[in-house]
Amino acid sequence: MKNPKNTHKVFIYTALPCEAKPLVKHFDLKKNVSIEPFAVYFNHDICLTVTGLGKSAMAAGVAYTQALFASTGHPVIVNIGIAGHKDHAVGSLFLIDKIIDVDSQKNYYPPLVFTPTCPTSSIQTASRPQFDYDQPHLCDMEASAFYETAARFSSGELILCLKVISDNQLSPAENIDPKQVSALIAAHVLTIGALLTHATGLSDQITTLKPIQYEQLLQSYYFTASERMKLKNQLTRWAALTRKPIPDFDETRLHNGKDLLNWLDQLIGKTDFYL
Repeated sequence: MKNPKNTHKVFIYTALPCEAKPLVKHFDLKKNVSIEPFAVYFNHDICLTVTGLGKSAMAAGVAYTQALFASTGHPVIVNIGIAGHKDHAVGSLFLIDKIIDVDSQKNYYPPLVFTPTCPTSSIQTASRPQFDYDQPHLCDMEASAFYETAARFSSGELILCLKVISDNQLSPAENIDPKQVSALIAAHVLTIGALLTHATGLSDQITTLKPIQYEQLLQSYYFTASERMKLKNQLTRWAALTRKPIPDFDETRLHNGKDLLNWLDQLIGKTDFYL
């Protein structure tokens, strides 16, 4: 199978084949046998990659697939997988709103600008499996690496981390088997599909709002390479929050690209949005 044209708007990443199996079936994805480093599945809109366990494998899978196939300006990038928790019921689905990396002590806050159709929760990511069930957060081995890498390729509003509870104190991780994992995720494919549809619509809105202003601002101000990336991220975030172009501003008060970026930071910080 040759690589299809890069038309994918949604990129899904799972660590395990059993996590991917119900998604491949539901979205009618076909394996691209020409790709060797990872198992990659496609349809016209969706690209799903099975990365393998752990932070390094997830980061490599995201970076590889995005570099090879991403062409849309603002892809929706999603991690779907299992996680443990001390007392949440096995089979519960959560959308992650805070990610804690146990090893680096870094925190990430995926911004949510729409009302999710499932509960939200925080998650902590560790390099080794956690069996103590002594934390208030969900636990996994990939979320922090997924989010940190995905943020290089899209806006935070379009990066989703969805976790299904696979184990808890009453049903510990030793009891997990692949068929059970597939069944747990299969139970939520309709909710997952609805979230992807919403995020794709948001991506389309952002894409229609941002490019014109981005090019105009590049012509008016000088930006370094890193400042250009920040400008893209700020304009994308503004578009996601307001669905509008940035308002007119007093150009005489903004003398360079850094001044404009600071103004955008303040503008976004003062903006109310409603879920």
